[in-house]
Amino acid sequence: MGDGKAQHSTPNRHGYHAFQIGGFKFERDEYFAHISWPGGNHIMPVDKFLKALMRDVAWNFFYGVVNFDEVFGTTNHYGTVDVFAGLYNGGYRARNKHRMETFRSDEVRPVFEAMLDDWTIEGFDPFAAPEETGTAFGPKRGNNHAAVTRKRVVARRMVGLNDDTPLRGDESGFRVNRHFADVDQTEPEVHAEPGFENEVHAFNFFAYLSRSDVTWNPSITSVVKDSLVCPTTEEFVLPIIHGNDRVEWFVQLSDEIHWDVTDRETGAPRARVVMKAGDVAAMPADIRHQGFSPKRSMLLVWENADSELPELYAKKKLKPNPVDF
Repeated sequence: MGDGKAQHSTPNRHGYHAFQIGGFKFERDEYFAHISWPGGNHIMPVDKFLKALMRDVAWNFFYGVVNFDEVFGTTNHYGTVDVFAGLYNGGYRARNKHRMETFRSDEVRPVFEAMLDDWTIEGFDPFAAPEETGTAFGPKRGNNHAAVTRKRVVARRMVGLNDDTPLRGDESGFRVNRHFADVDQTEPEVHAEPGFENEVHAFNFFAYLSRSDVTWNPSITSVVKDSLVCPTTEEFVLPIIHGNDRVEWFVQLSDEIHWDVTDRETGAPRARVVMKAGDVAAMPADIRHQGFSPKRSMLLVWENADSELPELYAKKKLKPNPVDF
């Protein structure tokens, strides 16, 4: 286990603090995030870094590997987190330039949260599409604390039932996104038998999603034991390269997404997948993937949250692909 004690300096000449956890040090200037560790260093455009960092924090390190790019990222072990550089990069590993340190999740998260808050300037929202946010570049200028600490809107009851949180329609406060102006906002009529009015419900799922103010952020809308149904709206580029530790199922609900699929361990190309409305795809447990959505689209992600799956796949007790054709 690494030393999880967070350290940060006085602001640099651009106005930003530096942060450190274990042997990893993080600094930013007007354009780039600089990551260094004993024996190596890496540089990323700061907007790309912050978009990935936003999701790593918001998703509590997600399932499996969150690659910020081809070099830096985190691996979730659900209680501990590996922070790595070059671990899943064949070139770094071949030259023994990779580094990995393991911390408790509650050691990493405060450091990442503080860095995200300090490095995100006024007008920039790491969760929004490029056209909907300002620039991440330049010297320190205010902050966007509201955006980087936004909380999920949670319904009191299943959406559509009486007394749910008003997430639907104009009363929600969320506007229909510019790319979903053609989505029908009409709610379905429900005619329940007497006595069942508070138990039978329906709502316009497409209208609901059309008001999402974030991108590439799966939100759980249905839970049955370990089965999680997670819809999301996507635009531009998925800010991370996700390395699976279980199979993920994708259902394309509207428009299209292009997926680059590579080997989980090495990044070697495996497939190029173009999903159009109505398409269904399974992302295997031994790959990493990144999506590109030319127009804002709707995607349904099915996740199996069974905590035993990562070990079963790692020990090859389960095949990485769910179906053989």
